[in-house]
Amino acid sequence: MPSGPRTAVRERDLHAALAGIWSELLALPPDEVPEDRAFLSLGGDSVLAVRMSAMVRRSLGVVLALSDVRVEITLAELTDLVARRRAGSADGRALPVEVTTRKDPHAPFPLLPLQQGYFVGQQDGWELSYSSAHHYVDIGLSEVDGDEAPEALQDALARLVRRQPTLRARVLPDGSQHILPADAPGAVPELTVTDLRDAGPEEADAAVAAIRAEMSTSGPDPAKGPGIAMRLTLLPGDRARLHTAVSLLIIDGWSSNVLYRDLFALVSDWNAMLPPLEIDYGDYVTSVAGLPDTDAWEADRDWWWDRLDELPQPPALPLVADPRQARPELMGSRQHRVDAATWAAFREQCAAHEVTPSAAMFTAYAVVLARRAGHRRMLLNSLQLNRLPLHPDVHRIVGAFASTTLIPVELAEGAAFAELAADSQRRFGESAAHNLVSGVEVSRELGRRRGTHRPVAPVVFQSTLGMDAAMGDRLPETAGPLGRIDMADHQQQLRTPQVALEVRMFELRDEMFLVFSLVDEVFDAALVDGMFTELTGLVGKLATPAGWSDVVGLPAPADPPAGAEEPRLGAYEREASGEEPGPPRPGAERAVAAVWEDVLAVAGVDRAADFFALGGDSLLAVRVLGRLAREAGITVTVRDFLEAPTVAGLARLAAPAG
Repeated sequence: MPSGPRTAVRERDLHAALAGIWSELLALPPDEVPEDRAFLSLGGDSVLAVRMSAMVRRSLGVVLALSDVRVEITLAELTDLVARRRAGSADGRALPVEVTTRKDPHAPFPLLPLQQGYFVGQQDGWELSYSSAHHYVDIGLSEVDGDEAPEALQDALARLVRRQPTLRARVLPDGSQHILPADAPGAVPELTVTDLRDAGPEEADAAVAAIRAEMSTSGPDPAKGPGIAMRLTLLPGDRARLHTAVSLLIIDGWSSNVLYRDLFALVSDWNAMLPPLEIDYGDYVTSVAGLPDTDAWEADRDWWWDRLDELPQPPALPLVADPRQARPELMGSRQHRVDAATWAAFREQCAAHEVTPSAAMFTAYAVVLARRAGHRRMLLNSLQLNRLPLHPDVHRIVGAFASTTLIPVELAEGAAFAELAADSQRRFGESAAHNLVSGVEVSRELGRRRGTHRPVAPVVFQSTLGMDAAMGDRLPETAGPLGRIDMADHQQQLRTPQVALEVRMFELRDEMFLVFSLVDEVFDAALVDGMFTELTGLVGKLATPAGWSDVVGLPAPADPPAGAEEPRLGAYEREASGEEPGPPRPGAERAVAAVWEDVLAVAGVDRAADFFALGGDSLLAVRVLGRLAREAGITVTVRDFLEAPTVAGLARLAAPAG
């Protein structure tokens, strides 16, 4: 339901109310929040800025424009802005949709763009695809009550699934999703318990390794069953490991933290009653599905479309294999822990230079990539939390809210790191102010213009730094019969389609963890090891003032060298069908054309016309292939279709079912 003001705040109290919000977010006494200091310089970041927007809406009933939620704003500027919004000023751009509860909570609703990408990838639709797009992690536990823990965990899991409807989500063959009733068969996943309390060290280690291998390579798929799988392995000495695999179709990074917070609270207390949720993920998705009909969405689309032809290529990293030929089972991984003292010093330097830690790490990543790719201009893909502050409950809901944003990078020659980081932060801010159009949609259009169906931005940056502060507390250290939780003692694996290399960073307690996930088959191991070592070294260097003032050594060329002898990432040729134009020919071509015309709502399809140029996308391609299989006995894989996305090409690939 739409949320109105919860308290009536008089005009003269507005400043005090906003100071109170900053006080809560930044852990400062309300009377010590200065008027003229930027939110960023006081310890804020982009994640906290989004939460600030939600708190302003909840407490004051004022909806801030997306472009207003920036880390450089001061309390005085925010007070003036909110006063103008309350007075009805139309400057800026308020969010153009409201969340309303659906009449039927179990009715199908659409997949968000990134969910669509994962869905198609699970059907081998992309290069670098996997049968399941999921994240696996296991966490160390100690002081475990081995007799009570399994029952308490299963009970907590059942209550969590009732509380968070997205954990009961199923994805339908047409690419929509729906929520099972809480009492439906299979709605609650079954906890698997392995009791190794009497096992020897070698037997226990082997069993844990086998579970990791199985859950890492065979993840949950909400198209077939629950999108979450959980196991508990009881070990000698009152130890255990909690294994969890979650489908990226239903959970993002923020949601993972919500899941563990809720789960541990419910395990700790059989009678725990968590605050009720007024809306669910389906309500949110159904509401934002109306964004393309708004002027604000069209303005964001025009902003991106006007810049597409100027966007650079991805970093031209050397390859040892063509990504189209790779069939990875699991992404390779490198992980590094930055100690508390170094990370605190890093953050202090960021605050001194008025740059967020995420922007600084993004810049360091770009520098490392530029040195290996041999050029300074590049296109990177950033995974964003992207929870529009439409309702106070949005940040407490489990769901696949995440989206991507394309970030063009242009590292200036002869610049100090501080200058490069400031430029990165500016570019992030520009993109975030136009995030009603997702990076997935921008990538589709960029691919159309470049004449390719291959990934246009396969190098990814993901940061959840500052999440504990944004959520208001840390993950608990104990959970009843599960004992003590050591989140730092964890193992994780990722499988995400269309990604060649991804860096992830997150905080646990006072430390920062840096992770590379990559497709081992396409990169030389020495290249990856060198990049990872250099990036971890930069973190230490940037914990000192000199790391920010020294000139950064970079390659001279701005763009990738043309005609490189060795294969390079992103060096894709424009794809041409080579088909003779004309009306579809009798037989399979006419059958294909009839389905295209119906699905795409067009008439007179030419046999050589490109499906995507006619307005198609990967999800519509899945629907087309499903109909052709059912209605005409024509069976073609999504990946083969992407190689020949014309009526003539699809008909030529067609084979009778069976």
